[in-house]
Amino acid sequence: MDCRVVVEAAVPVYDVETPDEAIRIAISKTGEMLNPDLNYVEINMGSRTTPSGEELPPAFIAADEALVALELEMTVFNVEQEEHASRIARKEIGQLLENVPLKILSVEEIPDEGADDDGEESDDAATDDGDDTADDDDLIPEFEELVDDS
Repeated sequence: MDCRVVVEAAVPVYDVETPDEAIRIAISKTGEMLNPDLNYVEINMGSRTTPSGEELPPAFIAADEALVALELEMTVFNVEQEEHASRIARKEIGQLLENVPLKILSVEEIPDEGADDDGEESDDAATDDGDDTADDDDLIPEFEELVDDS
């Protein structure tokens, strides 16, 4: 089974004045730490809310320092269960993002598309076999004729 794992990271950023500046720097900083080893990890702005449900910007600034919430998404392949996928994602990302707190937000099983594609290909192949039947018939007698000639 393959899983899509979303990990929340709290990235510290220094010497910033606005939330937008903090977010841009945090995304850039995180990208530098992950690349080139984990260049397949998608980096997005995180979301924060108050206990009453009011939405807050993903960056909290105090004394020209910010803590930015980012969501890091990656696909983990060939795992037995969702818990295994979350451990792998946390370990892979955590090894490169030193001193950055991580929290698993979600683990979602990716539907096996190969089964659907195979089914569709089988249908197409069946249709093609109907068209190629005459060609197959022409090839088989030639082969038989070659065997008879030897």
